[in-house]
Amino acid sequence: MEGGSGGRDGGGAPNPFVHELRLTGAQRAKFYLLGTVLAPLRVALAFIVLFLIWPFALLQVLHRSEEELKEPLMDWRSSISYSSVYLLSRLMFFLLGFMQIRVRGQRASRLEAPILVAAPHSTFFDPIILLPCDIPMVVSRTENLHVPVIGEAGGGSDRLGTAPWFPKNTELIALLRFNQAILVSRHDPASRKKVVEEVKRRATSQGKWPQVLFFPEGTCSNKKALLKFKPGAFIAGVPIQPILVRYPNSLDSTTWAWQGPGVLKVIWLTASQLCTTVEVEFLPVYQPSAEESINPTLYASNVQRAMARWITGGNLPDGGAGTLGCQELARWLGLPHPEAPEGLCAYFQQDPGGAVDARAVRLALQALEGGRSPEDLTLLAFELFCERGAGQGPPRLSREGFCAILRLLLGTPWADGAKLYTALGGAEPHHGLSIGQFQDFALCHPDYAPLFSTYLCLPVSARRAHAPHANGLSPAKSKAD
Repeated sequence: MEGGSGGRDGGGAPNPFVHELRLTGAQRAKFYLLGTVLAPLRVALAFIVLFLIWPFALLQVLHRSEEELKEPLMDWRSSISYSSVYLLSRLMFFLLGFMQIRVRGQRASRLEAPILVAAPHSTFFDPIILLPCDIPMVVSRTENLHVPVIGEAGGGSDRLGTAPWFPKNTELIALLRFNQAILVSRHDPASRKKVVEEVKRRATSQGKWPQVLFFPEGTCSNKKALLKFKPGAFIAGVPIQPILVRYPNSLDSTTWAWQGPGVLKVIWLTASQLCTTVEVEFLPVYQPSAEESINPTLYASNVQRAMARWITGGNLPDGGAGTLGCQELARWLGLPHPEAPEGLCAYFQQDPGGAVDARAVRLALQALEGGRSPEDLTLLAFELFCERGAGQGPPRLSREGFCAILRLLLGTPWADGAKLYTALGGAEPHHGLSIGQFQDFALCHPDYAPLFSTYLCLPVSARRAHAPHANGLSPAKSKAD
């Protein structure tokens, strides 16, 4: 595949630890041209900014005892350190070419989801998601304190090299202490037990501590499959918010797998691109069942399976737009018998060719699985069906989109939906409903608000009662197909 591909094992399945980067002649010429000027300048500026971060990180922890660092820091030094580290970190990634961070969905509060889990973990650039996550705390290996670079990102330190311009362990220690990271040793069982206790303590603090971010795969892959989630993030048994990390660029220069371009080549190729985009999608908060709360392995497997299904849907055009044929829909949902999916398609409005709207499928799945508040569900519906004008004005919901949402979620006939749309002011001169108008209708209308708040938001116990596992999923395999 042009631009990059993953290797395959003997059975034909994708090998998640192989990344083959294949460049065309034009791409090679472009990278040699930009790489001689743009990349060195960007890397030099980015490392200057990285070194500027260190004194602000040190400001927060200077002259603080270990006991003080075991509690949340909320004084003036913390405020200055946090703001400075945040802005300088964004500047550093911007200088490396990450000019745009696309954010989909809405980050849950620390009370709603004390723990965040991000996947797939494919590169040492993944810490960029700390920015839209409001710099949560992380779990780091103690071994990272002794390597002469910033972290291992799940890989072996022998692959990183010992370039003299990488920050030494003093800078890393300050950054980890600034973050109040939870440190774990892979070789010390007592350390792992302490980490479990500390994660539980912070996760059950009722919002006292910031959220904790995990990359549950534990190592980098090529994004062709989700690796088996480790149970550490799920031991506390509290609600978690899954986060999908994507790099929707024409050339995959960021992936850093065990077999593929090394760290220096990845940095050089990425810095040589005019712009590198990263997309961060906050998925609905996952509420564990009673069984999952006491079984972190089951909890991890079910979250992995749920995220894998979203990743498959995320590969559709425009993040879920377009149509799906019946068999394509069955494969997308991972149904065990995709040879007879006609009954499934009958639940959705079909075009003359028998295809269904992929946006309707995603919205229906979220409504059925639950876990979203009425505000979140209506926001998702609006984002899926809204339209943006050529003038890049605010997104608006057309009559067709409004009627499609009501028909799908509430069974409202098209004619009734069209009348409501006109009454709400969707016709001239507004050219569509804004998100505010749509949510005012869905959340405040005397007849429709009760449907959105009760009919579409069943209690957790009612949703779980008929399912052997949360979300009706069985334990997942180590790789998502």
